[in-house]
Amino acid sequence: MTNSRARETTEAIERLYISMRHLFYRGFFKPAGVSGESIRSLLKTINPEIYGTMSVPSKVELDGLMYVLDRLPEGIEECAFIHLTSDEGFDKGSFEPIVPKKRRRNCYRIDEHQMNIEVLLGRSEIYDILTHLTFLFIEADKIRNLAFIQDENWKPTRAFKIIEEVVKGEKKFSRREKEVALIHLSSLIGRTFDETLTAYNTFGDDSNPDRLFKIIYNLGKVSLEDAKQTREREIHFSSILKERVGHHYFGEKWANKVKEVLFENNLHMRPLHIISANMHSVKNMLYGNDALKKKDTKEVDYKLYGEISDKKELRDKVSKYALEEGMIYINDKSGSNIDVQIIDLSKTNLKNTPFNDIKFGGDDVIMVFDYAFGEQAYEVMDELLRPYEHKGEVYMMKVKSVSIMGKAGILEGGKGDIMIPTSHIFEGTADNYPFENTLKLADFHDDELKAFEGPMITVLGTSLQNRDILSYFMNTSWKAIGLEMEGAHYQKAIQVASKIRHHISPDLFVMYAYYASDNPLETGSTLSSGGLGLTGVKPTYLITLRILEKILQSGKKEISAKK
Repeated sequence: MTNSRARETTEAIERLYISMRHLFYRGFFKPAGVSGESIRSLLKTINPEIYGTMSVPSKVELDGLMYVLDRLPEGIEECAFIHLTSDEGFDKGSFEPIVPKKRRRNCYRIDEHQMNIEVLLGRSEIYDILTHLTFLFIEADKIRNLAFIQDENWKPTRAFKIIEEVVKGEKKFSRREKEVALIHLSSLIGRTFDETLTAYNTFGDDSNPDRLFKIIYNLGKVSLEDAKQTREREIHFSSILKERVGHHYFGEKWANKVKEVLFENNLHMRPLHIISANMHSVKNMLYGNDALKKKDTKEVDYKLYGEISDKKELRDKVSKYALEEGMIYINDKSGSNIDVQIIDLSKTNLKNTPFNDIKFGGDDVIMVFDYAFGEQAYEVMDELLRPYEHKGEVYMMKVKSVSIMGKAGILEGGKGDIMIPTSHIFEGTADNYPFENTLKLADFHDDELKAFEGPMITVLGTSLQNRDILSYFMNTSWKAIGLEMEGAHYQKAIQVASKIRHHISPDLFVMYAYYASDNPLETGSTLSSGGLGLTGVKPTYLITLRILEKILQSGKKEISAKK
């Protein structure tokens, strides 16, 4: 690896985002046109780890395909026209929303050839979708070139004819005939029979066992129609989406609702601890033992939290109990896709929790909100920290701490390990955000997990990182420990609110910690290799434990000082 290759990648990432932003404001582009080819060329230059063999023309990338299709609506491979829209009322019609497996966004199949994707989370989501679609177009054209003889008639190969026979489903295939078809499929996509069989089982389920055949067939077919100019692929951005992006449209609605609920419950003048995290770990640690009639032990019961994560009936019991005990839940309707929990610590019994020894006695309030996405983090945090106007009176938010817990890619270490940032470096810019992290490396000494402390890179998109640029950040004097998508955006909003605009007290303390969802430098450990499963339980709850300890100890010190 050379620094010149890292520089080339950085430049390609910057150019890719500038191109995407230009196309967004232009309103449409054709993936097979000049603009589309330019974006593909840049993505191939970057050659992200997550997209595996994307740049190999004779091999279809199966893990990357699975990763991308989990984040895009089912059936998108059949569509030539893709429209990115805002929330424009499609749910009021008879259209059935399609929600991707791994992304909370509503999508609508308008007709046989058009898919509409609602974009609510800002520019980062647009870049994310366009990057995934560009990968999909590269693979589709690869399939077309492998499946058809490239003359004026585009005659299909024997293998593609057999795939078409499976997809059309007019003939009942015996097990042996299906295996023969899989051999032809593996030959076409440049993969071993073993790899193809594994992908066939991974993509398919009982209701749609032949999904892999259908995906390969439809990607090739739509690409062929584009090449023959019978139906050219197009991506459109709606005018409403162009108007709303960057204007905090959804973030303002979300923050106003949160403040309204705080005011209604007379919590708006209380010390507030904001936590951006998942929707289960804080709730489970504060209410889990009592809800499930378990006695707290000296050691944190990670096994119990694993069981709760694994069993819906236990999760439901804890949620029901928490609501009965005064936890307020805001099911977000703003379009931001960020739910909220509000916990009044003065009403929370800590005796049967891991925090019994702290002897907390304050009236602090904890607000937990679900993960933001990329640049959306700035929007929601900036709006949340602004003063709130109610009946002509202006109230400042009484923020005492802000904590960010999330998943990130680790550069040294493995899945499940912990990262404690000392600063956030915004990739592709000169922006950097050093801060005093109240969480320290010493807080995470553990026999099973490793912890790392140092700068972290806030990237424009995790799906654009390659080995060269990541190695550069890790091995040079940057000494970066990991990469994520929200840290710099959150810290920018916190610094603006506390140090420049004075919307909140400058004395607040901040806590950032991440657990590793993947190691993008390690083969077989990238995001496309699958999720964490129960491996994520211990790091999630260990970080939650430390955040809650610091919050409760801050209340304890305040009480001692008053005495």
